[in-house]
Amino acid sequence: MRNNREAQRDALKQRLIDAAEAQIAVGGLSGLKARDVTAAAGCALGALYTAFEDLDRLILQVNSRTLARLGAALQDSVAAVQGPRAVMAALAQGYVSFAQNNFRLWAALFTHRLPEGIDAPEWHRAEHAVLIAQIIAPLSQLRPDLTGEALRQRAGTVFAAVHGVVMLALTARFVGTPVAQLPGEVAALVEAMMRGLEQ
Repeated sequence: MRNNREAQRDALKQRLIDAAEAQIAVGGLSGLKARDVTAAAGCALGALYTAFEDLDRLILQVNSRTLARLGAALQDSVAAVQGPRAVMAALAQGYVSFAQNNFRLWAALFTHRLPEGIDAPEWHRAEHAVLIAQIIAPLSQLRPDLTGEALRQRAGTVFAAVHGVVMLALTARFVGTPVAQLPGEVAALVEAMMRGLEQ
């Protein structure tokens, strides 16, 4: 049975995660400051370091929440869709929508880096499976010859292609697709990939 001290520590962690998430959503990862987080959470600066090893570990928790929300959004996007090509198209549009509507939190998933020599914990690496997990089933229908690691690798490549287009567009790179045209261009990309996969 948890004691009061553990309950208080857990409550502090949740307040810090909430505060960091809110700040990243508004100002992006580069705008996150430990003092601002602890002020918003209503605790002293030192309390952050009793709850988390460092600010990077707090960011991992925020990214964990974002991955969970992204996974739920992708599931919702295909809830009423049938057929592997339609599922792939819906997943891509669900990804575009989530990235656009949660841009700074979504970007934090891909821009946050732990200090050199420190690996992300296994639990967090495992959570990233949500990025390709739902691609695997429709892809296996389109390419029944692919199994195991080959199937997972191809699903990762499909994800990377869509993600690259979305990232370039939303970060306003010179070669990026104009944001207004992003859904249509992603749809065209996925359609082309599906035709290629079926051949």
